[in-house]
Amino acid sequence: MATNAAHKRLTREYQNIQRNPPPLIDAHPSESNILEWHYILTGAPQTPYEGGQYWGTLIFPSDYPFAPPSIMMHTPSGRFQTSTRLCLSISDFHPKSFNPAWSVSTILIGLMSFMNSEEMTAGSIGGTPQERKFLAARSRWWNSTGGGSASKPVPGVQARSKGLSLGNIKAGDGGTKFKAEFPEVHQENLAWIEQHRIDPATGRMLPDEEGQEIHCSPETKALRRILGGSTGVGAVVQGGQAARYAGQGWIWRQKLWIFAGCVVVYVMLARIFGEGEGIS
Repeated sequence: MATNAAHKRLTREYQNIQRNPPPLIDAHPSESNILEWHYILTGAPQTPYEGGQYWGTLIFPSDYPFAPPSIMMHTPSGRFQTSTRLCLSISDFHPKSFNPAWSVSTILIGLMSFMNSEEMTAGSIGGTPQERKFLAARSRWWNSTGGGSASKPVPGVQARSKGLSLGNIKAGDGGTKFKAEFPEVHQENLAWIEQHRIDPATGRMLPDEEGQEIHCSPETKALRRILGGSTGVGAVVQGGQAARYAGQGWIWRQKLWIFAGCVVVYVMLARIFGEGEGIS
C-alpha cells in the first residue's frame, strides 16, 4: 500500500503527464493500485523500433520517490527480455543512484533513451536490426492478442508455464490485461490488424484471395516486406519470377548475347587466318 506521500506524488505526476505528455510516451496508473503503472512507448523514427508499440509496467515502492520502481517491458522488442526486471540506473537495481527529483516522465524518457542505445545490462538482449524491425511491425498484434494462439508456439513469443503471472501479466492471456489497461488503443489495434490482414494466430499477413483487388498503402507495403504476404496471384507469379531471375548468374541471363558474341569473334578470326593463308 502506498504511503500518503507516495500517493500524492504519483497522483500529481499523472496529472502532469495528462497536461504535458512526453513525446512518444503514454502512461497511467492502474485503477486498482496507484503503485502499478502501465506505459506504451512508440518506437522512435529512424530506429529499428520505428512505429512499434511497446507496452510495459512500472511497479513503484510504497516509499516512492525515495526509492525507484522496477521496470519491465512485456512486448517483444529484440532489446529487452519480456516481463523481466531491467537493470538500469533509474530502476530498483540501483536504489542508491536514484534521485527523488526524477519523475515518471523522467524514468520513461530514460528508458526510451536506453532502448535506443546498444548498452547491455541485466534484462537486455542483442537482437539484430532486422529482428527488431520484425518485432516492431507486429507489436500491435502481440499486445492485443497476447502473442496469438496460446496452444501453439509463435516465433518471437517466449514460452512460459501455463498460468504463470509475470509482473501482473498472465502469459497467454489473449491480450486481456492490455485490453483492460488500454481499451481505446486495443480497439485501434484490432482495426489495424483487420485493415492490414494480419493473421490473429500468427502475426503474419494473410495471402490475398484470387481476383481480389488490393490497394496497398505505403504502410501496408512496408508491412508486407517485413512480415511477408502477397498482393494477389499475379504478384505471387511475378515474385516467383523475380526470385528465379535473382538467383540466376549474370552469364546465364546474358547467354544469348554471349553466344552471338562468340559467333562474331569466330567469324572474324576465321577471316583473319584465312586471309593469312591466302597471302602465303
